[in-house]
Amino acid sequence: MAGNKVSVYRVEHFNAAHRLHYPGWDAAKNAEVFGLCNNPNYHGHNYELILKITGVPDPITGYVIDLKQVSDIVKKEIIERFDHRNLNLDCPEFRDVNPSAENIAVVIYNILRPLFPEKFDLKIRLHETKRNFVEYPADH
Repeated sequence: MAGNKVSVYRVEHFNAAHRLHYPGWDAAKNAEVFGLCNNPNYHGHNYELILKITGVPDPITGYVIDLKQVSDIVKKEIIERFDHRNLNLDCPEFRDVNPSAENIAVVIYNILRPLFPEKFDLKIRLHETKRNFVEYPADH
């Protein structure tokens, strides 16, 4: 069984407000491009975050990785940082980055990637709504 890669998944949730806005555009252009997501008073989402971790199961435990440890890392590094926050106003990660679902996924990946050994492949899936989600890194 050595060498067989397996993917494991951990699902977490956080709630956050944001506004999609580009300060270099006037109000009409922002409204045209971002629609309701450009609400000056912000709007929120119940985000579903799914981590996919791929690796070879340990021969003793049978685990690719201990999912309790994964949960603890995500809660400390992501949930505590973003849950019930205004991403634009409260989170320095988005001070100069529009907090689109795509950018949120990249930020989350960049926070988490150094916390897992290189032997694991990491993929982030972020559901902004039941019908809209993104993955990073993207499949080629």
